[in-house]
Amino acid sequence: MKIKIPDELKADVPQTIWGKILSATPVVMTVIATLLAGLASSEMTRAQYDRSLAAQQQSKAGDQWSYFQAKRLRGALQRNTLDILQATIDVQPLATARLPAPASESVLAALQKGELPVVPAAAALDANVKAALEAIESQKPETEIATQLGTVEEKTLAEALAAAKGHATVFDAATKPINQTIDQMEKSLVGGDKSLTRDFTVARLRYTAARYDAEARLNQTIANLLELQVRKNNISAERHHERSGRFFYGMLGAQAGVIIATFAIAARKRNLLWSLAAAAGAAAVSFAVYVYWFV
Repeated sequence: MKIKIPDELKADVPQTIWGKILSATPVVMTVIATLLAGLASSEMTRAQYDRSLAAQQQSKAGDQWSYFQAKRLRGALQRNTLDILQATIDVQPLATARLPAPASESVLAALQKGELPVVPAAAALDANVKAALEAIESQKPETEIATQLGTVEEKTLAEALAAAKGHATVFDAATKPINQTIDQMEKSLVGGDKSLTRDFTVARLRYTAARYDAEARLNQTIANLLELQVRKNNISAERHHERSGRFFYGMLGAQAGVIIATFAIAARKRNLLWSLAAAAGAAAVSFAVYVYWFV
């Protein structure tokens, strides 16, 4: 929108710095209104992006919770079957010397004691991330959770999630050869000594139940961290949405300044009305700065 001041009206404008500023008011107000409109649109776009990202992360969190529930259920089934066997038949410690093939120490420890392979401990969670998880777990008010999440940096949360996934991968890699060896042993026992097969089955159930429980805990950690990302992005979306609305109000103020300045030219009352337009523009700029830095 371009506004040109008629030549016959220029003489009525004081030939001072303030008068020149007032003369440029319509143009300045138009630029400010355009700038605020762009900021409002940008904030709304960022809000929509954060909402979309939160939806994707919620889907991933749902998958991890499904894995968690499946692992816990499988572990419970293994323990229930083990309890039934121990209550109905005479179970003896597994005689590893009678196994059809030699086994490594890790496989023997898994079968005899239900021990899991030793893997490096997971990296300690950042204090702010841990506090946010505890706030959610204890079902604190949303405002308090949002405040706690505000102290968690996105990079820190992403690193914690990557570390949790890496720890799960390391555990899977450590248990894979044990699982394969146990499966091969089970196949080789088919049709053989029934008492040995029975004792081997009990030992396998004990180990498998412990493995499923450990995998469930790993999935739970990943799901919890993904839930933090979901909440953080939703909070960010709300913030950008609010900022967009406030920038829009600032744009309306600047447009009001343009309208007032235009009426001033038409009504030959430029000094007073243009001063009002300038005040509206200054208020719009101040409001935009406040929203940008503090909201």
